[in-house]
Amino acid sequence: MPTAPRRYAIITDGFLTDRRAKTAHGVMQYGRDKVVAVIDSGYAGKTMREVMPRLGCDAPVIASMREALALRPTSLLLGVANQGGFIPPSFREHILVAIDAGLEIVSGLHELLRDDAEFVERAKASGARLWDVRVPPPDIPLYSGAAARVPQVVVLAVGTDCAIGKKTVMIELDRAAREAGERSEFVATGQTGILIAGKGIAVDRVISDFITGAAEQLLLGVSAEADYALVEGQGSIAHPAYAPVTHGLLFGCSPDVLVMCAQAGRRDIEEYGVPLPPLPEFIALHEALLRLVKPARVAAVALNTMDLDDAAARAAITAVEAQTGLPVDDVVRFGGAKLWRAVRAAAAETAKAKENVRA
Repeated sequence: MPTAPRRYAIITDGFLTDRRAKTAHGVMQYGRDKVVAVIDSGYAGKTMREVMPRLGCDAPVIASMREALALRPTSLLLGVANQGGFIPPSFREHILVAIDAGLEIVSGLHELLRDDAEFVERAKASGARLWDVRVPPPDIPLYSGAAARVPQVVVLAVGTDCAIGKKTVMIELDRAAREAGERSEFVATGQTGILIAGKGIAVDRVISDFITGAAEQLLLGVSAEADYALVEGQGSIAHPAYAPVTHGLLFGCSPDVLVMCAQAGRRDIEEYGVPLPPLPEFIALHEALLRLVKPARVAAVALNTMDLDDAAARAAITAVEAQTGLPVDDVVRFGGAKLWRAVRAAAAETAKAKENVRA
């Protein structure tokens, strides 16, 4: 990923407040680059702080890419992560305007910019760069077992469903770790995480036989200065469509500690209706699966309470603590310090940590 600072115009047209705009939301909340405009005609005339104050972004919301050009963006980011990863048809005209203006086009979707003949032809004429973030490196090897021997304590986010905050939880835990004086690194496994971290592999684009190898390569690339590798999770082991990616990360990362992510009140897999088992059973299922290759326990539950007010959120956290016997918190609403303490305590009990102490 290039390191030059970007000035993003982000297009979400029709999706701005929808969970499918999580790429836009993640970059606005945690990204390193400036967001100069958000293109969404339904909210034009407002600012992002008015529309979604939790993101902490002051960019104006405007109706078109032509308006955005006056704000001197360097890049247009396609801000959605929809089911199937297709480019929404309503985005096309905005993309073409940006290409003709010579902007970089950034997409994390499965439908690749580079496979669209019109995009490619017009980019050649204008000098625009087409960046398909989701395309993995070409030389990913098979899993070798080296991930189990990395010196860092590997912490993996797992979850009950998609789009419940696994990436956000690990970013917030990374922040809490650093604030506590620890040396940690966030490891990106999806397109939005890559845009935030500046590196990573979108594992859901990797050929299935090589997903574990991709996860292993990510861990082998963690800085030698880091003591903790905080790995962004993907999908759910119970998800009819995305479970293979979840299992690939579980085995490929050889995690030492797990953090379970759940959404308060969710009882089944969204859009599929597959019922979720009670959380203690779901936790036990993860631990049993990993016991086949490398034991690791769930140290804490990160509860997404975004649909609740503060009082209801605290009540939900208390109820899940009683249900699971584990530390529980909403790291976005209340900060990551509590869960980081739980992760650190669990890490201290791992064989890897004890071996490091003896060394």
